[in-house]
Amino acid sequence: MTPHISASKGDIASKILLPGDPLRAKYIAEKYLENPRCFNETRNMLGYTGEVQGQTISVMGTGMGLASIGIYATELIEVYGVKTLIRLGSCGALQENLELGDIIIGTAAGTTGSFANQFLSYGHVAAMPDSTLLEKLISLRQPKDRIRLGGLLSSEYFYHTDPDYWKPWANLGYQAVEMEAYALYTIAAYKKVAALSICTISDSLVTGEGLSAEARVDSFHQMMEKGIACLLEP
Repeated sequence: MTPHISASKGDIASKILLPGDPLRAKYIAEKYLENPRCFNETRNMLGYTGEVQGQTISVMGTGMGLASIGIYATELIEVYGVKTLIRLGSCGALQENLELGDIIIGTAAGTTGSFANQFLSYGHVAAMPDSTLLEKLISLRQPKDRIRLGGLLSSEYFYHTDPDYWKPWANLGYQAVEMEAYALYTIAAYKKVAALSICTISDSLVTGEGLSAEARVDSFHQMMEKGIACLLEP
């Protein structure tokens, strides 16, 4: 099998942040990590390891979609021994009371796809995060933080022939749509490691609003900082 990560054993920390965009991984490494060292450039999926408050953590892009994060999460866990994975992503609001820049902690994930069929011969997987990570992140919330808890829809489709495909999910109470959390949660559960998805609302399917590329960088700082804090030991 062709490896998708070119790091050596020991290059990747046991705790990792997983933004979808590899350039966001580079940004996080340069802004938040001390002595960041690039461990992967294969397929331009940049990955770095460095220190925060004397503790070693890694950050790496995953690309877009269930299949892409499925590849990287599996290799990180099986080959490099990663035990804690936190996705940092963008998402589209499905509820009218959500605003651009709000943060959604994925307390569960549904999907339009069949990713979990590999784990079960029948039934449907309710994809959930690690409870300890979830509790820790909730404890880090401050009164001023615009952080919500709720379900994420991990869609196979960025462009859909039915512009209203998301509405039944919104009617079921799902907060936002993205493309990766379901795969991360099911893989982590199967491999018995810890995972959590934190997403910032960059667009609204309800209002049609969206953040500019520049505003995305500025709005994502709180998500990045909460993700890092969640990985650190007291």
